[in-house]
Amino acid sequence: MLLARRRAEFNRRFVNPVVEPLAGYLPLWSAVDHVGRRSGREYRTPVTAFATSDGVAVLLPYGTDTDWVRNLRAAGSGKVVIDGRSLLVENPRVVPVREALEVMRGPWRHVLRVAPVESALLLTRSS
Repeated sequence: MLLARRRAEFNRRFVNPVVEPLAGYLPLWSAVDHVGRRSGREYRTPVTAFATSDGVAVLLPYGTDTDWVRNLRAAGSGKVVIDGRSLLVENPRVVPVREALEVMRGPWRHVLRVAPVESALLLTRSS
């Protein structure tokens, strides 16, 4: 777990600032816009997300207890930028990655079956 935390910190400090402007416009790189639970500040977090039939599935390689996941769950809604589109989303729920694979579209579903990720966050597109 220590290695995962160090990797997450490295990504937050060095990788995310480079990827953030491109997130949402490149394959595999999306962005989640969310509001801090305590600060009320707006944040954008680069993530790996995939379209589903009714919204988006976001992989959780750093676990289910990251700040951005807690912020989305507390608010109940947010915004995801994926494939150049901005989607309002709601109803965040953490599920095993196998459950997320069932609702994902496209060829990534087959590749992700062997990914070392245990959980995903399913988000429903707001109507």
